[in-house]
Amino acid sequence: MNNYKTHDYEGMVAETVSIKSRNGDFINAYLSKPLGDGPFPSIVLAHHLPGWDELYKEFTRKFTHHGYLAITPDLYFREGNGSPDDVASEVRSQGGISDKQALDDLVGAADHLRSLPNSNNKVGIFGTCSGGRHAFLAACTVDTFDAAIECWGGNIVMDETSITEKQPISPVTLSSSLSAPLLGIFGNDDVSPPPDQVDKHEEVLKENNKNFDFYRYDGAGHGFMYYDRPYYRQQQSVDAWDKIFKFTEKNLRK
Repeated sequence: MNNYKTHDYEGMVAETVSIKSRNGDFINAYLSKPLGDGPFPSIVLAHHLPGWDELYKEFTRKFTHHGYLAITPDLYFREGNGSPDDVASEVRSQGGISDKQALDDLVGAADHLRSLPNSNNKVGIFGTCSGGRHAFLAACTVDTFDAAIECWGGNIVMDETSITEKQPISPVTLSSSLSAPLLGIFGNDDVSPPPDQVDKHEEVLKENNKNFDFYRYDGAGHGFMYYDRPYYRQQQSVDAWDKIFKFTEKNLRK
């Protein structure tokens, strides 16, 4: 994806900002912007269960390096302040956050991006793990997003015993309402979601004639794009990022 020239100007600004959630709350978010007039496409990142961590802030800047306005809202802002590990541990002890809370914050982040003067008014959503679930859920629940990238989203296919007050519906049942092109990235060695759930996920999307592409990698498990963890898989990760940026170029920039 090195499609820039060595003599081209490059610059970005990245900072913590306060944004307004759809429910009226103000929360923190990490915003990264290319320097220049634009207009630029943009993307909201839904962070994973380990929290609003360094990895996701690097992912945010990675999108900006490729020419995107990018924002990662702190979906755990209300649950406390401290290290990402400590806050994530508190969230886990509470059974996670509610789908409604996550969706309100992600839509608020999209609204913030569209309000920027150098936005091209197109916004995508990207997420991994629980964030992958939130990305798919958002694309099926609101018409805010122009493209969705779901990386190994767990709990998209849920049975009745998995339904909770915070997660009151199995997202796969909302597939008929998917309002944006979808890119799915999965590892065949994953257990959350396992391959049979990805099969079901894909089957329902096909039944509803949705615009989607799924890529499934052998030799890769959960979180295989996380370079700071033992289960990182370099070859599969590089290929996945290449597919992600081709997808966003097609659906958000052109």
